[in-house]
Amino acid sequence: MPNSIQSVYSNLVSWLKTRFPETTDKLPAYAELIRLDKPIGILLLLWPTIGALWIAAEGFPGFYLFTIFVLGTGVMRSAGCCINDFADSEIDGNVERTMNRPLARGTLNRKDALNCFLVLSLIGFLLVLMTNLSTVLLAAGALCVIAIYPFMKRYTNLPQVVLGIAFSWGILMAFTAQAKSLSAAAMLLFIANTLWTIAYDTQYAMVDREFDKKIGVKSTAILFDDADRVVIGVLQAMFIAAMYLAGQRLALGGIFHSALLSASFLLIYQQILIRERAPDQCFKAFLNNNWVGAVIFVGILLSYL
Repeated sequence: MPNSIQSVYSNLVSWLKTRFPETTDKLPAYAELIRLDKPIGILLLLWPTIGALWIAAEGFPGFYLFTIFVLGTGVMRSAGCCINDFADSEIDGNVERTMNRPLARGTLNRKDALNCFLVLSLIGFLLVLMTNLSTVLLAAGALCVIAIYPFMKRYTNLPQVVLGIAFSWGILMAFTAQAKSLSAAAMLLFIANTLWTIAYDTQYAMVDREFDKKIGVKSTAILFDDADRVVIGVLQAMFIAAMYLAGQRLALGGIFHSALLSASFLLIYQQILIRERAPDQCFKAFLNNNWVGAVIFVGILLSYL
């Protein structure tokens, strides 16, 4: 780092520590809270969203909308992490995978998480204001879904369905922002992405299943029980089928179909990983979905070149 930049950085940090000592001391914990060290959630949300934006624009949507949606995706995923940890503050300490999260270990409190959620939601709202009215109205709906999702695991075994809707909402917003309307293809992409999200979040829930049973947390992994692998496989097949139908309607052609075939092989690999239901392998299968999303996005991008 050049000396001039280092000096400016040091002065800024010193000023922040003087004005907001308590907040700056917590910055590393806030970074953990919004999962800056674990960007998988942002990526799983980003691929289908920008893919939908590309489709709606029939090619590159332009830097303006592209930047808004990339930033908005990151901000709202981070906001979702805040409200999730706010809701699970009494639960995370009892689960091995989450016991070291900032609220569980006491580095941050629930008020910190709620304030962070509100600030990030405001930033997201300001970003979406730069689009159009239809997209703003959809964004309000998205915020409601994001806010209620973490509490669903107390009342239903289908919180993954709510997450699927939340993670697919950006597809609808991409179409209204770019094309000013929702087409049948947009709805097919929304349904496909919801199915895919339910499948991979069930893999994620399989990691914590035994802990969740003990503390009374509900999930599709618990609901499906011994049929978990079969149901995940069916959901994955339905996801690929819905994407194929969307591709047919959009006339995306052979490149897109090749991407779907590649994604199918990745999903088969995930089935191999979860065959013994070992938590570490289930988590590995969950992470592999980043490549599924990336491959399909590349297929969309190349189809419009």
